Amino acid sequence: MQNSTAKFVVASCVWLAGAALADATREPQVQILPSLREQGRIVDTWTEERKALIPGILQKYDVDAWLVQISQREYAEDTVFWALKDYEQFSARRRTTQLILANATGNTASSYQWIDNTPLLWSDLKAVLADQQPRTIALNTHTELAFSSGLHAGELEAIEAAIGVEWAERFVLEPMIAVEVVATMVNSRLGWYRKLMETAWAIIEEAFSSKQIVPGETTTLDLEWWMRERIQSLNYTTWFQPSVYILTEDDCSMCSTPDTARFPGDRDHIILPGDIIHTDFGVSALGLNTDTQHMGYVLRPGETEDDIPRSVLEGLRKANRLQDITKAQMQIGATGNEILRNIRQEMEKENIQGKIYCHATGEFGHSAGTVIGMTNLQDEVPVLGDLPLLKNTYYSIELLAQHYIPEKNMTVNFPLEEDVYWREETQSWEWVYGRQSEYLVIDTRHKPTSQAQPELEL
Repeated sequence: MQNSTAKFVVASCVWLAGAALADATREPQVQILPSLREQGRIVDTWTEERKALIPGILQKYDVDAWLVQISQREYAEDTVFWALKDYEQFSARRRTTQLILANATGNTASSYQWIDNTPLLWSDLKAVLADQQPRTIALNTHTELAFSSGLHAGELEAIEAAIGVEWAERFVLEPMIAVEVVATMVNSRLGWYRKLMETAWAIIEEAFSSKQIVPGETTTLDLEWWMRERIQSLNYTTWFQPSVYILTEDDCSMCSTPDTARFPGDRDHIILPGDIIHTDFGVSALGLNTDTQHMGYVLRPGETEDDIPRSVLEGLRKANRLQDITKAQMQIGATGNEILRNIRQEMEKENIQGKIYCHATGEFGHSAGTVIGMTNLQDEVPVLGDLPLLKNTYYSIELLAQHYIPEKNMTVNFPLEEDVYWREETQSWEWVYGRQSEYLVIDTRHKPTSQAQPELEL
C-alpha cells in the first residue's frame, strides 16, 4: 500500500478485538448502501429488537407501564417517536398513543398503539389499564432531558381530563426509561455502524489529499462543500454541516490563537503549505449517525513526511494519550461528572492540557445518555452529567489536547473524535472502526495513483 502518512504510532495499550473491522493495511472504502426496500427491512428488524427490550427496561426502573403520547398532533412528535417508528413512517398521524407494560398478565399484549383523534382512544386505553392495574405509569415530562420531555404541557392536561383521577394519580416521572430506550443499540446494528464509520473515514481521507487540495488555491469552504456533495452522491446524508479548520493560523473556534492579519473575520480560508488542517464530519444512514474529527498536515515544497515537525507529531500523540485516558475512565454506572473528574485528575498527573466533551451517539448525532464534559463546562455538567453511563450504546470520544508548537510560536489545539461501542466479551469500550494515530499528509509534489491513507490502530 502506498503510504505517505507520518510514521508515527502512539505507544498505547489497546485491546485487539476479535470482531474488529479490517487489518491495519486496508484502506477505508466507501460502503454502498442497499436498496431503500432492503434498508427498510434492516431498520425495522433493529426497531423490533429494541422494542422487545422495553418491558425489561421498565422492570429495571420499577415502573409498571409507560404511556408515550407519541404525537399530540401531526408533526408534534415526542422525541422517542424517532426511535420507535417504522421505516416507512415519516411523521406521526393524528393523536398517536402507545402504552407499554412491564409485566403483561394473561393474554394481554405488552404493547398497544392507537392512532385516533376520537374519544374511543381514551375508552380503549382505560380498558387496558383497568385490566392490568399498573401501580405506576411513567410519562415523558422531564424539565431538562430532551429524550424524556416530549409530552406537551397541554397534552398532559388533555390526558388527565380524559382518563380521570384514578389513573392520573399513578403518573410518575422516570426519565431513564426514555434515555435507555433511545441509547440502547442492539447488537445487530454494529456491522452497519462500522460500515458507516468506514465510509466517513474514506470521505475524509479523499478530502484531505492532493486529489482535492491545491495549496494556495483550495479553501476550507471548498472542502466543506465537496464533502457535503460527496455524501449526497452516495445516497447518504448527514446531521450537521461538515467543517474544515486550519488549526495553526485560523481564527476558528477550535484554534487557540487567532491570526487576524491573515484571517480578518471571514470564514473561507485558503489552505497553505505548513498548515495543520482539521475536520469535524459525520454521515447518516439507516437511522444511524457517525461523528469523527481527523487532522491533516500540508507539506511545504520539497518536504516529505519525515520533515513534519516533531512538535506537530507530539501534539497528535498527546491527543491519542488523552483518548486512552478517557476510554479507560468510562466505567459503566459512573456518572458523566464522576468520569470527567477522574479524567481531569489523570490529565493533571501527566501534565496534559486540554478539554473533554464526550457524548452518546448513534440514533441521534448527540444521542441519549450522560455527557462527559462540554467545551465550556470542564468541572461538571448539570443534569446531563449526573446521568449514569450505560452500556450497549455508542459514544463519541471527543476531546482536544493542547501542545506548544515552537515553529509557530503558539499553543495549538489538537482535536480528535472517534466513536466507540461497548463490547460485552471484553467488558470494555472498543473503537468502532479505529482511531487516527497518523496525520493525513497532503503531498502535492505529484498526483498519487492510489490514495494515501493513515493506518488503523486496532
